[in-house]
Amino acid sequence: MSDYIIPLFIAMIIIFGCFKKVDIFDEFTYGAGESIKTVFEILPALIAMIGFPKECLPLAIIRPISGSGALAVYESILSDVHPDSFAGRVASVILGSTETTFYTIAVYYGAVKIKNTRHSLAAALSADLAGFIFSVLTVRLLMTRDSRTV
Repeated sequence: MSDYIIPLFIAMIIIFGCFKKVDIFDEFTYGAGESIKTVFEILPALIAMIGFPKECLPLAIIRPISGSGALAVYESILSDVHPDSFAGRVASVILGSTETTFYTIAVYYGAVKIKNTRHSLAAALSADLAGFIFSVLTVRLLMTRDSRTV
């Protein structure tokens, strides 16, 4: 029964929208845009709450822009702190789980001559943000387990 709740809920929304003659896609994109604004408003508090290491902030800023720049920042982080430290592990996970978003979009969209990226950039940057946040949470979870077993 629980496998059908979410699809049933989505179907109910679509049927209700059709019944009320609402453009569901436009409302969805409007809501997604508003939620991205909300995310950026609460981002500083969220970063403070999850304990994002200050050593990794330059990496989080440069990673969507430049892969080689991110690698240089990563090397600097590992030389400043131990690779097995919390910040070193978070930097390693960030480097492995995020993408050079602007470069990738420029190359792939340029190859097929698409000029309007529509929602691709916002979606890709949201994925990067999720990668940054979940890298901290994953390392925190795994480091806790490592300290219990040692």
